[in-house]
Amino acid sequence: MDRLVQPGLPRRSNMSSQTLFDRIWDEHVVRVKSDGTTVLYVDRHFLHEATSAQAFQGLRTAGIAPWRHRANLAMPDHCVPTTAAAPAQADPVGQLQIDTLSAHCRAFSIPVFEMHDPRQGIVHVAGPEQGATLPGMTIVCGDSHTSTHGAFAAIAHGIGTSEVEHVLATQTLLTHKPRSMRVTFSGVLPPGVGAKDMALAMIARIGTAGATGHAIEYAGAAVRGLSMEARMTLCNMSIEAGARCGLVAVDDTTLAYLKGRPMAPSGPAWDAATAHWRTLASDADARFDAEVTVPVDALRPMVTWGTSPEMATTIDGAVPDPAEQADPARRASMQRALAYMGLRPGTRMRDIELDVIFIGSCTNARIEDLRIAADIVRNQRVSPRITRALVVPGSGLVKRQAEAEGLDRVFRDAGFEWRGPGCSMCVGMNADHLGSGQRCASTSNRNFEDRQGVGGRTHLVSPAMAAAAAIAGRFVDVQANTGRAGAPWAGAAALAAGKGRRAAQARHDSP
Repeated sequence: MDRLVQPGLPRRSNMSSQTLFDRIWDEHVVRVKSDGTTVLYVDRHFLHEATSAQAFQGLRTAGIAPWRHRANLAMPDHCVPTTAAAPAQADPVGQLQIDTLSAHCRAFSIPVFEMHDPRQGIVHVAGPEQGATLPGMTIVCGDSHTSTHGAFAAIAHGIGTSEVEHVLATQTLLTHKPRSMRVTFSGVLPPGVGAKDMALAMIARIGTAGATGHAIEYAGAAVRGLSMEARMTLCNMSIEAGARCGLVAVDDTTLAYLKGRPMAPSGPAWDAATAHWRTLASDADARFDAEVTVPVDALRPMVTWGTSPEMATTIDGAVPDPAEQADPARRASMQRALAYMGLRPGTRMRDIELDVIFIGSCTNARIEDLRIAADIVRNQRVSPRITRALVVPGSGLVKRQAEAEGLDRVFRDAGFEWRGPGCSMCVGMNADHLGSGQRCASTSNRNFEDRQGVGGRTHLVSPAMAAAAAIAGRFVDVQANTGRAGAPWAGAAALAAGKGRRAAQARHDSP
């Protein structure tokens, strides 16, 4: 028998001790079937060109219109060109996807940031900076890294194309409740180490299947000390650990980021909202299905060596030897990864030379990321060994703010290409991709075979590590080689607290 729950009201029977995930989930349950299938109400649905066309066509075929138009927000990001010299028309398939998204959004009255709109960008960057992502929401998008939005104490995850159609038509999702996991980052994060290093260290520890079937809540002093940009990086990588989503509880940092955003509440509505948002945390006695603790006091900059985010070590480490792996499946996976990556066991990470540098993606293309990288490369030059070094802002507003701060000049003077916003080389669905055999230090989130281009070899790193590698032409210890460990983080924090933050916000009417 189905059980009906009034949307927006929690299930009082479970209120005595709840996790943050429980609290948000219960407020959005519409119906639970006897097999556990849940009809979950969706507050916000983000769309982009790569996964929406079939869903929209399904609505047209069925003669159905979206149920709640303005709960959706669309923008092209995967296929967009990032340089004026390479118009979208150079890729007819990509251009068709962009045009199709625009046409469907206009036909169905769905808000969309078109290519010419300064707010356009990667959906997981542009959405939060508009205030379209708010605490306590359920958020979905046809993209696995929707987990990014969980940094705002939201249940956020990717969905498939058929589910995109279902959400458009009903504003609900058929799903099952995942188990709960708390990952506590204990200690104080050392200078020169950031959220990307935290994420890679966690994944290396528990594996890419370690959180399968779970929703992760990130906790601990190191998480509370992160900026919202850094929390988004951490939550973005949740899916790489196998998790359904990742969340961080609301605190003053959350509210400071959201205040004044175009789509955030204002006036009395802001006061009412924040009073509720401050309740979005796990109860002190809440129990989780799994607990993981990752100490960070001695955490070092991380680098991946293989074709999975779990294949990672510190900058002090070396490529492991598959022969030392007892599990046959694991050993075969390592052997295949090393063959693809062109690496030998025992190779020190510091000895790996690079061809391409990519700073961008929904993981690390926010203004804080660019400030950190710019502080590393300031008054230096990209190594002659590097054939291509790209900086791709995550949105038009990030690009505008970076240019107002002179970061574009810092990168250009160092020998980087300064691009327009988009997913760019993260996924290779555009003109930006690796050639076969090219080795890249990338701030993106996946290092799968052929992800950035057929035969391309991807090493995942933080923005600081990518910037330092660009100057050296190989992987180096960013803490030691900057000569001022921690300086980029201090500079970024000062700018974010001052004139820079307001410049990042849109001065347009919300859609």
